[in-house]
Amino acid sequence: MYVAENDAVAGEEEVLIPCIDKTTETKDKTPFGVVLLGKYELLKLLGSGAFAKVYQALNVETGKSVAVKAVSKKKVLKNGYTAQIEREISIMRRLRHPHIAKLFEVLATKTKIYLIMEFVPGGDLYQKVADEGRLTENLSRQYFRQLISAMKYFHSHGVFHRDLKLDNLLIDENMNIKVSDFGLSAVNKQIRLDGFLHTTCGTPAYLAPEILSKRGYDGARIDVWSCGVVLFALHAGYLPFNGYSYAVMYRKIFRGMFRFPKWTSCELRNLITRMLDTNPNTRITVDEIMIDPWFTHGGFVDPVIGFEPESDKYTARVKELNAFDLISFASGLDISGLFMDPSDSGFVERLLCMERVERIVEKVEEVAEIERVVAKREENGCGGVRLEGSDGNFVVLVGVYRLTVDFVVIEVKSGERGVESGARFWRDKLRPMLIGLAEK
Repeated sequence: MYVAENDAVAGEEEVLIPCIDKTTETKDKTPFGVVLLGKYELLKLLGSGAFAKVYQALNVETGKSVAVKAVSKKKVLKNGYTAQIEREISIMRRLRHPHIAKLFEVLATKTKIYLIMEFVPGGDLYQKVADEGRLTENLSRQYFRQLISAMKYFHSHGVFHRDLKLDNLLIDENMNIKVSDFGLSAVNKQIRLDGFLHTTCGTPAYLAPEILSKRGYDGARIDVWSCGVVLFALHAGYLPFNGYSYAVMYRKIFRGMFRFPKWTSCELRNLITRMLDTNPNTRITVDEIMIDPWFTHGGFVDPVIGFEPESDKYTARVKELNAFDLISFASGLDISGLFMDPSDSGFVERLLCMERVERIVEKVEEVAEIERVVAKREENGCGGVRLEGSDGNFVVLVGVYRLTVDFVVIEVKSGERGVESGARFWRDKLRPMLIGLAEK
């Protein structure tokens, strides 16, 4: 982001300097023009991070552009980012809001996990402010309303972004914003017994003081603070808290030391001041923001009202995968042992297959009937079968999981009893049939 060169009130001609580098890897060995997994033609590199690169790609079936986030499994494992990737996929696949970038599907190969996401062509608000300077109050209000609507939505789903900033607010072809990058987000289950989150994360200039204090924080309240920083930057053209070192910047954040530009209206001053309240207990809430006079000026209708998200055809009727599964299912890098109880003496095997889910289940039931084994489908759809020996001597569980629109993964594992008998049934009867399906 950009900060004013001094503490004085910035004028319209204020020179801006970078506070945090936005570097993009210039050398990329990806062979552009190659069609990824037969579906997506990579066109150009958009950016890169610690363990992932983002590309613009073309869906060869529909002719529409998508964004492809390519995650390196090696770097994920080496640097301990597995839980982070798992959360990002889990969160994005269930969020459907007009101002949140969509996740369409997740693919996996031996070395990479690919998140296929909505391509937002207009760049981000960081670049817009850098190129144009401060935005008009009305345009700032338009973007801010969309941000708050999205934030209220994901908060209602127990998600806290924790890295809301201009860089992560993308602009679509209709000049509306899309919140992106949930890589640092948290969910309710991460809240400790004291009622707070504790992980220190985010972008320095946007951090709330309670994160810096390292005593725990409320995820919703720190998102409100970050939105206050965003609104100030949109309106002023520079960040409220700045300095030539992090120590100076953090001192100003702790003390709530910032100055409004001379053109700021009284109503906007009041709203931003309440959002950048250093006391999280008295800081304005999302619901209070949405009835604030500056926010509602001219009338406001939440865009989520009447919005009907499209159905997700990739997860219909079958159990969904998380990132642990995606990593361990891919051939050549089976790390499932990292996520299983080491005291479990049972067997687990997975096969990749292009056959229909229903057809796979039917074949499993055919084998069970021939071998006089009791087969019972899962109650919630056709994605799994429980097999039990006729004399109750073993239990084998067969799960079928959608990996992509074309591929499924068949997972077979022993149940709670008869591990050796179940392993024999799998090895001698069930596995040959499933291998036959997988090799078609």
